[in-house]
Amino acid sequence: EYMEYKRIDVSQIDSLWELQRQYKAEIGEDAPGYAARERLVRAIREENILFYGAWEGDSLVGCCSVTVGFSTFDYLPSGVFEDFFIRPDFRHKGVARQLVQFAYRASAVSSMTVGCADCDIPMYQALGFSIPLGNLLAFE
Repeated sequence: EYMEYKRIDVSQIDSLWELQRQYKAEIGEDAPGYAARERLVRAIREENILFYGAWEGDSLVGCCSVTVGFSTFDYLPSGVFEDFFIRPDFRHKGVARQLVQFAYRASAVSSMTVGCADCDIPMYQALGFSIPLGNLLAFE
C-alpha cells in the first residue's frame, strides 16, 4: 500500500481528532471534549505543536506530534515526540518507522526525545529512540 507522509494542518482536524479519540480509548483515557479540540486547533494554527500523519489516500492511518523547544546541549532546536498512534490494521507494516523518520526530518530538530511507559520502551528503541537519557519526571 502506498503511504503519503505529510504535516497535518487545521483543515485536517477532523481526521486527526478521530485518531486522537481512538488513541485515548486504546489507552483507557476519557474521550476529550469540544474545548480540548478547540485548544488543539489553536495550538496547531499557532505552531505550538507540529502534527505529522501517514495517509492512505484520504484516510489518516497514523499520527504523531513534535513540540519544538531549544536545547543547550547543542544550542539547536530540539523536539519532544508525542501523540503517536497507528491504526491497529496498519501496524507491523513499517508505517510507524517511516512516520517517525518523516517527523524528525520535517520538524528540522537536531534531537528528538520521547517519554513513555516502561512497556513501550522496546517499541520506541526499535523505532530509533535508542539513547537513554535518565528519567523523565513530571512536576505536580
